[in-house]
Amino acid sequence: MDFFKIGLLEFIDISLVALLIYQIYRLVKGTVAINIFIGISSIYIIWKIVSALNFHLLSEILGQFIGVGVFILAVIFQQELRKFLVILGKGNILKNKNFFKVNFATKKENMLKTEEISKACYNMSKSKTGAIIIISKNDNLKPFIDSGVKINSNLSSPLLESIFYKNSPLHDGAIIIKNNKIVSVRCVLPVTNSTDFPGHLGMRHRAAVGITEQNDSIAVIVSEERGDITYVKDGVMFKNRTKKQLEDFLNRIFNKK
Repeated sequence: MDFFKIGLLEFIDISLVALLIYQIYRLVKGTVAINIFIGISSIYIIWKIVSALNFHLLSEILGQFIGVGVFILAVIFQQELRKFLVILGKGNILKNKNFFKVNFATKKENMLKTEEISKACYNMSKSKTGAIIIISKNDNLKPFIDSGVKINSNLSSPLLESIFYKNSPLHDGAIIIKNNKIVSVRCVLPVTNSTDFPGHLGMRHRAAVGITEQNDSIAVIVSEERGDITYVKDGVMFKNRTKKQLEDFLNRIFNKK
């Protein structure tokens, strides 16, 4: 029964692996990659079980699949891997307080006020008021927050609309939302360098794609010319969305049960 004996070193080993798996899950949560991650993890667990039970043939087959799967994962998860390597290269892993943090807050405390955002975007869409809203998830947005004017105000639809009102001194640039707070306005964002970017779209859309290519934030844009609502995730634009589609999307990302 040595298989079931767990000492201090084994406990530390298991804890570190569990933490690593949890952080990988956070990295791919809310993307299509999450289903692939769960599938690969299930196959790996089955492989370990059949190996422990000495099912040699099945263990050999699954082992070969896992070996080749490393290269397959590098292709499938290239966007997530690039995001992780960017964070690693900037040295933000140890600096980011949220990376090793396990969130024990209640579901109600974590709920994003999606109806306030969708209502504001709908009203600005009707009046053709240009806007770009960045909603923070897990990644560190401090450089972009610091580039703007920090206000740290409670999230509400009237406040969002007043910030982007054409005569408002704060309407230029993006706003950043974190934990149901409008933390900063007039923020400067990076723009995408993609050669495939549609030429008819303006700087708001280019900036929204640019920032979501670099981290896990979500961007919402209201077009000043057409009044269209667009949201962006992982550098991918979803254009001409309705108020309900926007709210449903944000609920899936931030308020997922």
